[in-house]
Amino acid sequence: MGDHGATSTGDPQLDEAVRRWLSWDKNRWTRAQVESLVAAGRLNDLRTRLCSRMSFGTAGLRAPMGAGFNRINDLTVIQSTQGLHSYLCRCFADFSSRGVVVGFDTRGQEDSGCSSQRLAKLTAAVMLSRDVPVHLFSTFVPTPFVPYAVKKLGAAAGVMITASHNPKEDNGYKVYWCNGAQISSPHDQEILQSIEEQLEPWSASCWEEELVESCSLRTDPLTQINSCYMDEITSLCFHRGLNSSCPLKFVHSSFHGVGHVFVQQAFYAFGFAPPIPVPEQKDPDPNFSSVRCPNPEEGESVLELSLLLAERENARIILATDPDADRLAVAEKSDGCSWKVFTGNELAALLGWWMFFNWKEAHPDPADTQKVYMLATTVSSKILQTFARIEGFHFEETLPGFKWIGNRIHELSKMGNNVIFAFEESIGFLCGGLVPEKDGVSSAVVVAEMAAYLHNKKLSLNQQLLNIYQTYGHHVSQTSYVVCEDPPTIQTIFCRIRNFDGEASYPKTCGGVRIVHVRDVTTGYDSSRPDLRSVLPVTRSSHMITFTLQNGVVATLRTSGTEPKIKCYTEYCAAPGTSEASCLEAELRRITAALLDEFLEPERNNLIRRYV
Repeated sequence: MGDHGATSTGDPQLDEAVRRWLSWDKNRWTRAQVESLVAAGRLNDLRTRLCSRMSFGTAGLRAPMGAGFNRINDLTVIQSTQGLHSYLCRCFADFSSRGVVVGFDTRGQEDSGCSSQRLAKLTAAVMLSRDVPVHLFSTFVPTPFVPYAVKKLGAAAGVMITASHNPKEDNGYKVYWCNGAQISSPHDQEILQSIEEQLEPWSASCWEEELVESCSLRTDPLTQINSCYMDEITSLCFHRGLNSSCPLKFVHSSFHGVGHVFVQQAFYAFGFAPPIPVPEQKDPDPNFSSVRCPNPEEGESVLELSLLLAERENARIILATDPDADRLAVAEKSDGCSWKVFTGNELAALLGWWMFFNWKEAHPDPADTQKVYMLATTVSSKILQTFARIEGFHFEETLPGFKWIGNRIHELSKMGNNVIFAFEESIGFLCGGLVPEKDGVSSAVVVAEMAAYLHNKKLSLNQQLLNIYQTYGHHVSQTSYVVCEDPPTIQTIFCRIRNFDGEASYPKTCGGVRIVHVRDVTTGYDSSRPDLRSVLPVTRSSHMITFTLQNGVVATLRTSGTEPKIKCYTEYCAAPGTSEASCLEAELRRITAALLDEFLEPERNNLIRRYV
């Protein structure tokens, strides 16, 4: 900083943070960002960037790119990798022979020089500078390739540089454990602590992107992993004969991300002609210039180019993978004119049915079903639970977030069980047990094969969905949320729910319907269990309460880890053969509105309502 007095901000804590940044950061773009903020006297901006750190959350780190200790940039990635290295040294005696896998997506930001590829090379450089072998992919890959490679190569851990479907300003650092699942507690906290213990970059080598080209400890797993993966997904291919002659046309959008080439290869592995790519979206573009936001979960509003192309090409089905290809959206042209965009819960009903249907064909002995599992998160549809009850396999719920599913898959398979399908409602699916992470590439081609099979039986995906509901009962769900900018208000709301009818008693009714069970994951209470204890891990850091109503409605209120909102997930699980879907939808809307009114009191608490 040269003459310290000349650029003093008048705030000693901030001066120290600025001094550390400028003495450590070797990236000229991000250094210049800090220098110009100091020169312009923008103290609040400097404080936000330099006086706090990113927390190591569900998905590792995720934040905007740019200068600052709470942004994603060269320095914070080097710091994070140093912390990860130290922690892995403590956990694995054979760390220096197992090494780590590093992958990256197509993100980047010109004005801070932070492309995912550069951040991946710096991650590798930190490990290589300490003689740890690194399997660094030479080009962008889908997120699931990293956990897949960790397991395949027996690595101690994996790092994927991605912010998935976040806005273009963001990037992230996602960490996988040796079992291929995303890290969970207490690893996340331990790594964060380990990062904070050694913030200063170890040596000049940590900044040398070129190390990955010259160092013999670096290998490129791309060819081997890609070919093993494409080979192994064929275990999910059940009707190859139909695929090669399939008259259906598919459109695929990769949302300017990594998906195009990998989905094409997966189609080839299943014997299909390749899907028609949306030309404007098939090549990597860190600005995501043709979409308002790169999140296929937004449905029709962001699928515009795919819909236009499908109309022109007379294609019946659209498959859209998010930028890092771990999630999948599907739309189908129905009754000749309108398009139906399936929700995550509807797609899960179809995929769950399909995976079990094919599993049963191959294992006609009912005894085999004893080892079969399906998993879903607590805020997802209960349709798999209904399947399991009727078909005799096992169903389990996990906390929200695919890391919980990944870790549970690992535990179940260690005990000789077979998880054939798992999902979360935010369009994250895993067919088979290839990799303990949601996977948009394999899900896309499995949906294509299911559509081809159904088409051969003169059925559309949507007709089959209705058939499933006829057999197993309609499952209608709705997600809504209220925005609340004031954390103390959120505390007050949940405190009131927990002491609704006097101290420590929850509401007895909702919208005039009796509440039969309450599960509160924040406190570990579950009224449906003989010992009144929830089997899910207690999470004190956020609120989550689930109500089961007499009429088959299941409603969950939870706070978001990342945004100032209370989310509300409601689902009507009707018995087979009961009333029309439209009546169920109306009743579900009524119950959802009552839940918000009675429990959250939006007017009194100044909450803003939103329906998804």
